[in-house]
Amino acid sequence: MGIEQDGTGMEAEGAAFAGRRKRRFSRIPMRIVLPNLVTLLAICLGLTAIRFAAEAKFEMAAVFIVGAAVLDGLDGRLARALDGASRFGAELDSLADFVDFGVAPAFLLYFWSLHQAPSLGWFAAMVFAIAAALRLARFNVMIDDPNKPAWHAQFFVGMPAPAGAICAMLPIYLKYSFVGMPDGRIFTFLEIAYVIAVAFLMVSRIPHFSGKQMGRVPRDYFIPVLFAVAAFVLLLATFPMEVLVALTIGYLGMLPISYRRHQALTRADEAASAALLASENARKA
Repeated sequence: MGIEQDGTGMEAEGAAFAGRRKRRFSRIPMRIVLPNLVTLLAICLGLTAIRFAAEAKFEMAAVFIVGAAVLDGLDGRLARALDGASRFGAELDSLADFVDFGVAPAFLLYFWSLHQAPSLGWFAAMVFAIAAALRLARFNVMIDDPNKPAWHAQFFVGMPAPAGAICAMLPIYLKYSFVGMPDGRIFTFLEIAYVIAVAFLMVSRIPHFSGKQMGRVPRDYFIPVLFAVAAFVLLLATFPMEVLVALTIGYLGMLPISYRRHQALTRADEAASAALLASENARKA
């Protein structure tokens, strides 16, 4: 009887160990792994951009940060398309955004030009990185708000961190484009003021078009859209700095339009709420 009880106890322990091992090595579907791999690749691009900035390869560093921004736009869409969104992926994405669009651009801008005014230039770089961190933290908090109207999905509150990083590097694009922005201490102070202005746009509550509403392409427009995307990629590969200058200026030029559109939708929402409240009061009366 003692031997049988010992054998039964060993079998129970073995079953419990197997259960723990099965839970520890549970399988994770590829639909969750793939978006996180894209996010990790974006982190690699951001860290490599810091290395290139330290080696004075500023043009290459800027291209790598732009590449990280492209991957940042892809990982979220990939997660939604594959139904692979997870809390882990959201946290990893936030950390990647801070490295790629807060730390990397700050180091790049400082190594490139802001170091010519050491104290003030480093202050501007730190302000930019801190603004990116605050912007990302606010985004993570606001995304859980269930009381937002549906039309709020059309806008970001403040400039998104990827857009802020791309816009902040505008002086670098100008330097390496056909414009050839001149050097000099006076231009360094202008760049410092510009970087601080972009940081302000990130932490402000100025609405920016989100682009998340861009979904399926109508069948009749598929070929023209495909041609436009191919032409854009070819232009970007041939004239990268010039295209980035045009994109940045175009994006900044859209800010008044997005602000007016947001104000119009806010007024319409307030009018609808007031009308609904008036009808409820009339019904009660």
